[in-house]
Amino acid sequence: MFLFLVVALAVVVAAVTLAVVGGGEGDGPLPEAAPERLQDPLPPDRPVNRADVESLRFPLAARGYRMADVDDALSRLGAELAERDARIADLESALAGAQASTGGHMPHVSMEKPAQEDQQ
Repeated sequence: MFLFLVVALAVVVAAVTLAVVGGGEGDGPLPEAAPERLQDPLPPDRPVNRADVESLRFPLAARGYRMADVDDALSRLGAELAERDARIADLESALAGAQASTGGHMPHVSMEKPAQEDQQ
């Protein structure tokens, strides 16, 4: 009985090995599956908006997400944020310069976001 189990195990291992390696049929081992790629990357021709970020979905890889896709998206978002921060700083500097040149007599413009009650 023990000898039968050993022989059966050897046959199963050999069959699985032949199936994976190719077993003489076809071109060889199993073909490599094409890796999933990011379907809808961030648009290169315009600034990223909220809908772009919300619709961004990364394909799964063997151990989570593909690092290259995530790194590309984070680099792009970081560059967009740095560009917007620089633009805000330029506008605030221009506003401060305009206020200083008029002696501070410009009407006050609030930079605060209006509350929910004010928008309705």
